Amino acid sequence: MGANEGQWVESDLVYKIAGCAMAVLNKLGHGLREKTYERALCLEFKRQNIAFDCQHVHPVHYRGEHIDDYIPDLEVEERVIVEIKTVETITDEHIGQVINYLRITGYEVGVILNFKHSKLNWKKVVLTENPGA
Repeated sequence: MGANEGQWVESDLVYKIAGCAMAVLNKLGHGLREKTYERALCLEFKRQNIAFDCQHVHPVHYRGEHIDDYIPDLEVEERVIVEIKTVETITDEHIGQVINYLRITGYEVGVILNFKHSKLNWKKVVLTENPGA
């Protein structure tokens, strides 16, 4: 995948997700708990007829043994991971967390939504490599 190709992957759905997040932020304000925004976002997704799953458990296996579970905040239309934060700024650690979720789920795109400030801060994360290669 070229340097700019990732920006187009699932872009329509990502913009819908960001729009829902902006609606939630406009209604609730900033600085609440992550779980509060997650629940409100679920209601907004329902209102917008966007399919989603909350806290879906993905087992991690190593050499055929179940060793852990990864649980992203939300999965939208079985294509996009959504991770909700209330932090000063989105860091490489948050991006790495979403990349791990993408590798484990097999999805290509994730979105980090940060509700800490009065203006929504969000970042699209695209898995551009094949981890099995």
